[in-house]
Amino acid sequence: MKIIIVGAGEVGGYLCELLSRQAHDVTLIESSHRIANDLEENCDARILIGNGSSAEVLTKANVSDCDFFLAMTSEDRTNLISCSLAKALGAKSTIVRFHDQTYTDNSFVNYQLHFGVDYMLNPEGLCAVELAKSIRNPGRVAVENFARGQIEVQQIRVAVKSHLAGSKLRDIQLRTRIGYVQRNDKIAVASANTRLQSGDIVTAFGSSEDLFELNRILDPRSVAEQSRIVLFGGSETAIALVRLLNNPRYKIRIIEEDANLCADLAEKFPDINLIHGNATSLRLLEEEHIGQTDYFVACTKRDEDNIMTGLQASKLGAPHVQLVINKPDYENVLQNLKSILGVELMVSPRVATANEVLRYVSTEPVIELATLPNQSIKILEIRIAHDNPFSGRNLGDIPLPEGCVVVALLHKFQVKVPGAQDSILGGDRIVIITNDENVEPVRDILA
Repeated sequence: MKIIIVGAGEVGGYLCELLSRQAHDVTLIESSHRIANDLEENCDARILIGNGSSAEVLTKANVSDCDFFLAMTSEDRTNLISCSLAKALGAKSTIVRFHDQTYTDNSFVNYQLHFGVDYMLNPEGLCAVELAKSIRNPGRVAVENFARGQIEVQQIRVAVKSHLAGSKLRDIQLRTRIGYVQRNDKIAVASANTRLQSGDIVTAFGSSEDLFELNRILDPRSVAEQSRIVLFGGSETAIALVRLLNNPRYKIRIIEEDANLCADLAEKFPDINLIHGNATSLRLLEEEHIGQTDYFVACTKRDEDNIMTGLQASKLGAPHVQLVINKPDYENVLQNLKSILGVELMVSPRVATANEVLRYVSTEPVIELATLPNQSIKILEIRIAHDNPFSGRNLGDIPLPEGCVVVALLHKFQVKVPGAQDSILGGDRIVIITNDENVEPVRDILA
């Protein structure tokens, strides 16, 4: 696989090492002589010194022959220009790293389409997905990774009083997708003919709002327990996490020492509580009863502050403490000391971004995301081949075997829970839940 990377910073340099180790043909473009020379000594890749948003430099890098073009500098505009030029010069697939949420707002123009970008990665958003996974209900990890948090997964018990008890799924109008049903000790992949019974535990996929409504229908008397969450720092990661946890189930407070940022966040998110102060102050943490909160997440750009406040929150009794670690030098040491420090989870923008890129550039058409506890049901991620005979067809027209449910579809510009009328195209990726014996037939049909 021929891969070109622009930018040898913490993310680009790390990706260069990982991809070259996997025997890919990697070319890295870096404007700094010092950084380029350091990387050349430690990495089996072709290093070009120059401007990654220059058509001349990209032509020297043979961009027309590359399979993947990765713009990984810390400058959003440089990355977008690089990707736009690379696409125009013949790059097959382009991936851009960005920070500014402006580029996700398609109200006036679709930036991704305009610049010819196939995939957009936001490191802070990816970190927020990692954090949200451990706050939301269990059993959702594999698909939430795939969907970058846009699809949530919940397990819901069908109550005796639910008017859907006794109904077949084909007769129920749902905006969510039920993937599998647990009845007593048995788990089965859902189908249109599955008849819900009181006491069943269904695993459903959809937006947070749609799942909240489904929970109300399946268990009318249920009262969702509210989780109390405190975020230290009004960073991009905090903002992305607030959006992912936009649900009455979560009561969120943000501690931020910048008064102007506090005012901006209060205007943006009127339903959350803003505390103007510095969480490194033990007195402030005590006044805010941090020991009684369910989750304490330290997500500023300052690792030292994150570590110290995390330690204090753990000491005060917070049961779930999570940290964002930005510096590569801290990652391994802190991961090894996690249990000693009383920290449940540490996430790194660099590692989260690299993992997402590695999965995207994988040559494997089928990836097993998870196997359910009974070992007979698998969750698969499948990349649709460009020459697949069903490309351009609706999902309802594809002859998938009984015992298969498509729960997520990733197209260039969106992730969604698809319906029978949604079409799939070459290059799309889907998540499918299937019985073990269907894995090979599904691979033959879709991959």
